[in-house]
Amino acid sequence: MSFAREANRAIRATLVLWVIAAIIYPFVMIAFGQILLPFAANGSLIKNAQGQVVGSALIGQPFTSDRYFNSRPSTTSYSTADPQKDEARVLQTGVSGASNLAPSNIALLERIRGKDDPDPAKRVEGDLNRLKTAGVQPTADLVYTSGSSLDPHITPEAARAQIGRVARARNLQLNDLETLITQNTDGRFLGIFGEPGVNVLKLNLALDQATSLR
Repeated sequence: MSFAREANRAIRATLVLWVIAAIIYPFVMIAFGQILLPFAANGSLIKNAQGQVVGSALIGQPFTSDRYFNSRPSTTSYSTADPQKDEARVLQTGVSGASNLAPSNIALLERIRGKDDPDPAKRVEGDLNRLKTAGVQPTADLVYTSGSSLDPHITPEAARAQIGRVARARNLQLNDLETLITQNTDGRFLGIFGEPGVNVLKLNLALDQATSLR
């Protein structure tokens, strides 16, 4: 075969593969997602009672008010800081990620001694005092950050530990809050993988709705 014929075949094969891989396959996957899994394909967006998008089921948000179930602490404040006004340097590790400092790390020891900011040790101590003052029994996920710092879930135990504080702030019955927690607890994937978790945004939206109906 001539060189020209071989080059022509190679070019045609490249174009066919490009059309399949760069056009047909992506559009088939988009159609597949939109038809069978539209919620997940569009970012798992959560809407409030007014139909407004208020967040994603996959990304946490900061909740610290006594009227709401508090979310897990975040080294990046769930990436809500303004990069242009980030005096606390919550975005210094990027939009996602933990400090990755082990208890034996000298950098963490320096922070404990107050030579650097932000000070995670003081933050932990402050959160412990705040929780105890509010009558909340601290759990690990109410004190320590997740690996991504974007975890939207807390454990059912962490949610139940906050029931008394939220009930007092909203004048609600403890049993009503127990029910809301149960309704917004995600079970293990396929019943065997992972651990149950409570999506804090969903729980707080349900809390607002339950309060508005009273």
